[in-house]
Amino acid sequence: TEAKKDQPMFLPYPSDQTFYGYFNDFMTYNSGDWTITTTEAGGGSASEEIISGAGGQLRISNDDAASDSDFLQLKGEPFRLSTSKKAYFSARFKVNDVDQSDFVMGLGITDTTPLDTTDGVFFISADGDAGLDFLVEKDNSATTTEDVATMADDTFITTTWFIDPDASKVYYSINNAKPVGVAITNLPDDEELTVSFGIQNGEAAAKTMTIDYVNVICER
Repeated sequence: TEAKKDQPMFLPYPSDQTFYGYFNDFMTYNSGDWTITTTEAGGGSASEEIISGAGGQLRISNDDAASDSDFLQLKGEPFRLSTSKKAYFSARFKVNDVDQSDFVMGLGITDTTPLDTTDGVFFISADGDAGLDFLVEKDNSATTTEDVATMADDTFITTTWFIDPDASKVYYSINNAKPVGVAITNLPDDEELTVSFGIQNGEAAAKTMTIDYVNVICER
């Protein structure tokens, strides 16, 4: 609708709050927004910092001992999934050494051991393997799809999943490729979840994880 002279413009569609969401392009970073779980057995300290990069980037750097780690989880557990409601998650990130790192990206419960969480929908990779797996997990029972992508060192990957209630499936997509559906049986619909990501060293050398953005949208 065209605004008349001296009248303010207004949105051409109603804001009915059917969906809620979280988006972070990491142009800024506030550590107080996150529950941070860190292991530092080496001679230095883990760090989280904004670095230069188009759109903003957050880099997590571990200390240099084997199994040193740094995991971030958004405070508040603001997301609740349902088999009858739409939900969407997408993140773009990279790891400097995919074969010698354990890392996770997705939604999960707030947990001091995010690599071994009991509830969540997430992408995960184990030390010694460049393959990226996709898990839909409830009460420690998971639907696991192995090797949905092969990671490359220091190379960004876009990981996406969404719930389609009409199809009764959870779909995942890598680098915006055609989505692949998996069973919704183990959808964690009885827990509040939060954005969860981080990295653990697979050897006695510092590793880094760089996050370009995280985007979550859920139907109320």
